[in-house]
Order: sequence, then structure tokens, then C-alpha cells
Amino acid sequence: MHMRRTPRQTWTLLAVAALLVSACSTGSSTSAASSTATPTGLASYYAQKLSWRSCGVPGFQCATMKAPLDYAAPSKGDVRLAVSRKKATGSGKPLGSLLVNPGGPGGSAVGYLQAYAGIGYPAEVRARYDMVAVDPRGVARSEPVECLDGREMDTYTQTDTTPDNERETDELVGAYKEFAEGCGGSSSDLLRHVSTVEAARDMDILRAVLGDRRLTYVGASYGTFLGATYAGLFPDRVGRLVLDGAMDPSLPARRLNLDQTAGFETAFDAFAKDCVRQRDCPLGREEREVGTKLKAFFDRLDTSPIPAGDADGRKLGEALATTGVIAAMYDESTWPQLRESLTSAMRDKDGAGLLLLSDGYYERDADGRYSNLMFANAAVNCLDLPAAYNTPDQVREALPSFEKASPVFGEVMAWASLSCAYWPVRPTGEPHRIEAKGAAPIVVVGTTRDPATPYRWARSLSRQLSSARLLTYEGDGHTAYGRGSDCIDDAIDTYLLRGTPPAEGKRCS
Repeated sequence: MHMRRTPRQTWTLLAVAALLVSACSTGSSTSAASSTATPTGLASYYAQKLSWRSCGVPGFQCATMKAPLDYAAPSKGDVRLAVSRKKATGSGKPLGSLLVNPGGPGGSAVGYLQAYAGIGYPAEVRARYDMVAVDPRGVARSEPVECLDGREMDTYTQTDTTPDNERETDELVGAYKEFAEGCGGSSSDLLRHVSTVEAARDMDILRAVLGDRRLTYVGASYGTFLGATYAGLFPDRVGRLVLDGAMDPSLPARRLNLDQTAGFETAFDAFAKDCVRQRDCPLGREEREVGTKLKAFFDRLDTSPIPAGDADGRKLGEALATTGVIAAMYDESTWPQLRESLTSAMRDKDGAGLLLLSDGYYERDADGRYSNLMFANAAVNCLDLPAAYNTPDQVREALPSFEKASPVFGEVMAWASLSCAYWPVRPTGEPHRIEAKGAAPIVVVGTTRDPATPYRWARSLSRQLSSARLLTYEGDGHTAYGRGSDCIDDAIDTYLLRGTPPAEGKRCS
């Protein structure tokens, strides 16, 4: 990734699916398990010993853990999962392992640990905990799902996501089908076993292998659904869980996508309010005209892409420009970069800045290579939930509700909701509530103007989990921990270090 971001800002982009993949996921049904019993047929996995080695990153160790590819039939083979840790640095009483996950689905937890959490979490936390991460099955270093090569992904990410006629609709459907066929062709066996439930069960094996009686965990965005799923499966094994930027597992895909569309509009409204106060805002001086001018700019790019100074000859069209703007909604510190990029594109017909934002979102490097983030994202989402829509006609029928939720992004988000319709593997999950009865207190964190995981989801999850405490950040951006609020950070650090959750209803700014 070649964007000018701090590590913390970079990793906030991992929290939502791409526009041409699917928007967010929730998942499969869960059932509680005893904290003392090793699941039948899994004794060898729970008893395995990790062989730690140097990672090539100072201070970190790496290992490979085995888990059954199919938990219903462990004898069918293993999946190998990449694990990394940084040992506790302090002399105080150790608190065990702290597992972290940045979200996605598809974000590399190992990469997040080594680039941010293992060096950027508060010193007091890192002093008492071994900081640990495992890339979920199908992700990054853990037998990654692969779909398209770099050139094919370039074509895919430039596909018109706001079709104006049947020909453009057919082209978009064709792109979704080609993506799905690419994934099925090279990763067919793995695609059936990358669900969130399976990833949560893998985390319990890791907990046991690390020697921890209970799981201590900080998950962001999709990582909150992974953590909540773990709590539903193993409530008696829950230690201190922080679910930051919470998802709502009870919602079907179409409702998730519509809610998220409204979330991005909320974030864009905050950007617009800030933009008109700045001297370099290229979208006008009145809030009411910002969205109209941006949409008009997107419409111009739909028919007339502009140069972007790209070595591979890509131009900035509507699809890439929209992705670039959405990428900047995750973190308000990126808004100045967005204003500058929009100014260059709108005034000087130079799309390089917006293309850079889009490439960062897709994890495309300067050599034209993509990480497997978007492949894993689709694989997990399309397995965890039935598709939001199955035909273009269903999308067209839903368009008014999406455009009402977001005049700027609604059309793009509606058509993105069609992507799982052509997936080569049938979904295994359904929307469901997670109560995790008997679990220790769980801290659910919501940000009031979060674009990717709307605040209403945090409120809903906190009402579902029987032991949840809702911690609210009144602010912008995606997730709250480590984003500049001493109030939020102190509350979470106190919980992690002392086990004392914040008071019910605590709000921070």
C-alpha cells in the first residue's frame, strides 16, 4: 500500500467490503459449548504445540497452526493458519494473550499486529499481554483464497457500477460472474469452509494452544462479528472481549447493505459540513450543494474518464473515483487529502489522487498486484449470508430505497448488493441473534457517525448479548479505540487491564 497514512489510518480501510464485492457480512447459526470439554474428534488440534520462529519483523514471532478444514468431518484434512505474537514487554503480572482482528472480512490480522497493534497499542497493555493474531482461514498468510490476477482485477475494479442500460447491466453481471468463477476455479474446496463460525472455532483452538483458559480479544468492524460469534459458541470461555465498530448479526444482507449505505451518507454529510468551512473545498460553499456537485462529477466521469498518470494506463472513471471518495470516509484525518484529490480531478482533470485513494482501498500496490483482501471478503460474505438480491430486476426495484438512503452513493451500493448472487458455493449461514448467555461482560463500542458500521448496529448488538456494556463515541470515522479519544481509550484500557467494564451507557467524545 502506497498511501500516505499512519499505520492506524491504513488499517481502518479494512473494515468494509469493496463496492464490487459485497458490503458486509453476518453469519451462521451458533450453539454454546462447554468451557471444559474438547469438541469430539478435535483432541489432536487442541493439544498441538506451536513451533515459534522469527518472522523477520523485530520483536515478533510466527508459527503455523493446524485446524480441520471441515469441522463436521475432521478426517478430511487440515487448513494451516498463520499465527504471530509479540511477547509481553513488562515485568508486571502477565495477563495471558490478547488476540486482535482488524476486520474485513479479509483483513490480515497478522499484518495488523505487526504494523500497528503490536507496537501501537498502549504500552501498559503490551506490557501485560502477549499480543497475538491469526489470519483467518482463506486470508493473507492462511491459505488465501485467490480469484483474479492483477490485470483482471484492474478490469474488474473499473467496471461501471451504475449501469444505464441493458448492455451495461450485462457487463456488470458478467464481471460478477467472472469474479465468482475465478474464485471457484482455484479455491473450490476452501470456499466451502471460510465461514465466520469456522474462523471462530479456529480461535478457540488457538486459545487452548496458547494456554489461555479464556479468550481476551479486541475485534474491529467485521472482527466484532467474529468475536460475537465466538461468544455465542463458547460463552463460558469468554474473557475480556472488546467489539469496536459493531455489526448486527440479526440482519439479512439487504438490510445490512441499506443500513451501511445510510451510514456512508451520514459520514459524507459530516465531510460536507467540514468541507464548506475550508478554503480549499472544491464542492461549493453551501452544504446543500456538496453532494449535488460530487454526483455531477461522478456522472461526468461515467462518460468521460480523466487521466490519472498511471503506469498501466488506467484512467479515473466513475467506479474508481467513487471508491476513492468512500475510502476517505473511514477516517476524518483523510478529508484534507480528499479535498486536494477532488480539486485536482475537478479543476485540473488529474485523477492521480483519487486513484491513489482507490488503490489503497483495494490494496493494490505500485506494481499492479492486489492482496487477497477482496477475494477473502467475498468468500466470507457470500458464505455467511444468502445474497441480498438475485437478479438485476430486484436491484432496480430496490434502487429508490438506496437512493433515498444516500443520494450520492445509493446507486453504487444497490448494484454492489447483487455480487453474491453468482457465487459458486451455496451460503451456510442465516441472520440470527447472538445472546451468549453466561458470558463475562463484553464491551460493545459504537461511533455515532461511523460510515461502515452504523451506530444502530452497536446498539442492537449490545441489546442481544446478555452481558454487553455499550460504550459510545460521539464522533466521526470508523471504530473508536486508538483514534484520539482519551475517554474511549481509558475505558477500554481499564477493562483490558483490570477487567472492569465501563458503566452502562457511558458516552465519550
